[in-house]
Amino acid sequence: MLEVEAIDTYRGRAQILRQVSFSVGEKESVCLVGRNGAGKTTTIDSIIGLLPLRSGKITFQGQDIGSLPAYKRARLGIGYAPEDCGIFPDLTVAENFQICRWLAQSSGRAAQAAETDERVFALFPEVRELSERRGLHLSGGQKKMVAIARAMMLSPAILLLDEPFEGLAPVVVTRLIEAVKKIKELKISVLIAESNLAHARRVADRLYAIVEELRARAPRTLQAGDLSERFEVSVRTIEGKHVLLLNFRRGAEHRGAAAQGAPLA
Repeated sequence: MLEVEAIDTYRGRAQILRQVSFSVGEKESVCLVGRNGAGKTTTIDSIIGLLPLRSGKITFQGQDIGSLPAYKRARLGIGYAPEDCGIFPDLTVAENFQICRWLAQSSGRAAQAAETDERVFALFPEVRELSERRGLHLSGGQKKMVAIARAMMLSPAILLLDEPFEGLAPVVVTRLIEAVKKIKELKISVLIAESNLAHARRVADRLYAIVEELRARAPRTLQAGDLSERFEVSVRTIEGKHVLLLNFRRGAEHRGAAAQGAPLA
């Protein structure tokens, strides 16, 4: 579905990503986990075309998209909900949705778009009641729901979510996690940038974790001693730091599996 191969990305003169590689399969949920500032958003921005690649390759459904502008990547079926939600404050929720409907229709997915409304409102029935409310008057949790629902209006093949659970009450986090699981059941792949490992583990089939250095602990919620029991491990580099690529095996029967790849100590 999505292949990121050895990409380098800069913000201004600063190199943020170095030789980053990972993949997201069909109908799969993958989380990129790390502290704030580790490079998760830069990775997402590189995929959707907000930042240019200096080197490397990004392939989506077999097509090299590394040189395409952002709007053409969206037309291919890459949905995106940013960390700040990106809701147009002076537009109603319905008008925010209409923007993505138009994009889906102009991309030759009108038949899919016709079925999308009911799917979206089945996932987020709360959003239907907000249709005439302007973005400026939405709460934090409502904005997150609307942002994800709006991205779904594109009829995407893959959905990219940047910090979808940040700053939300636990009950809202649980609500969104259940929605993400249902999105995957609709045969839509999901890539999530997430700072909280506990949230990521509730929704991910696989995790990619950014740590300070190979022999140090992983981010605070992830103890290095736990890795060999729960993950298959390989190593990449991102923003000059070692990255543990963690294949999380769901289910108690896998929790004693030994790690493969680079040793942690």
